[in-house]
This record gives sequence, structure tokens and C-alpha cells, in this order.
Amino acid sequence: MMKRKRVQSGRGQREAGFSLIEVLFATVILMVGLLAMLATFAYALATTQSVQEDQIAKQTAEDTLENIFTARDTQQISFAQIANVSGGGIFVDGLTNLQDTGPDGLAGTGDDIAFNPATTGCPATINPLGVQCIKLPGPDGILGTADDSYMVLSNFQRSIVIANTLNPDGTPNPNLKQVTVNVQYIRPGQRVPRTYTVNALMSVFR
Repeated sequence: MMKRKRVQSGRGQREAGFSLIEVLFATVILMVGLLAMLATFAYALATTQSVQEDQIAKQTAEDTLENIFTARDTQQISFAQIANVSGGGIFVDGLTNLQDTGPDGLAGTGDDIAFNPATTGCPATINPLGVQCIKLPGPDGILGTADDSYMVLSNFQRSIVIANTLNPDGTPNPNLKQVTVNVQYIRPGQRVPRTYTVNALMSVFR
């Protein structure tokens, strides 16, 4: 009786594929990439939402600095008065709310007063502190229509810091001062304030 031998083909008996560990590694790498992308989107969204506040802080700081220069150029105040109260001047030390200018017409001085709702159009019911209030266009995107809204800047504060400069030999320069205006605000839900700063050198000579 003849015995037959089964001849196996050259094709491998084991089929190639992905192991479970390889699938897990690929999943982890994919998740890391997706999380990084989501973090980028979240940061971009937060930055977009703070653009309006950043612009308000920038404009307020620049307007305050220009106001001081104008007061010097028109001789509304003397050069000696351009200093903080602690240094014998008229500008309040530390952070203050954005209130209306008083009789001297200068922001950040001791005679600042609360904004009048009748002149700003901002209802006293939503602005009890009398701080600066901005009228914004409503959903239709047109300012001056019935759906306009108001933005009360109660979360904004400003500080004006005026310091003497020094000569190369270290002695105070009586004819040159450094003026720094800081405007900061805190967004709802955040603890760390965002600050916009402008500074300039102011000379006694116009």
C-alpha cells in the first residue's frame, strides 16, 4: 500500500495583521493629536472673545496719555503738577475706576466724578457706580437702532504712574518725567487681569 504525502504550498500558514498593542499605540497617538488641536481651538476662541476688551483698554490708555500731553501743551496745568499725589502732583496714586473727568478735564485726578446717565445714555439701573459705559450695536450690527446694548466697564481700572528720570550721573532730571498709564481688566471667570500699558517721556519744554 502506497503512502501519500501532503505537500504544503510555499504560502505561509500565518496571516499578517495588527496586534492589539499596535492598535492601542495608534489610538494614543491619535488622541494626543486631537487634544492638541482642541487646545489650539480653545485658545483661539478665548483670544477672539477678549479682542474687544483689549481694544478698549488700549484706547483708554492712549487717550489718557494724550490728555496729559494736551494739558501740558496748553498750559492747563504746570509741569510740577504732572506728578502723583504722593509726589506733590494731581494724579491719584494706584488703580481707580474709569470715571468721568471733573472740573479740570483730566482723567485720573482727585476731582473725577461719576458718569451722568443722562449724558452717556447708559441707564443708571445697569450702571449704579457711574463708571464709563459704552454703547454697542445689537444683533443687527447697526449702532443707533432699538436693539443697541450697553457695556459697563466696571471691570476696568486705570493707574497713572509718573516718575522722575535721572541724568547720566545719577542725579534727578527736573526737566524730564516718565509717564506710564496702565489699564487692566478681568474677564468673568478669570482671576489674572489683562493689562495694557503705554508710557512716554514728557519734557518741560513743549
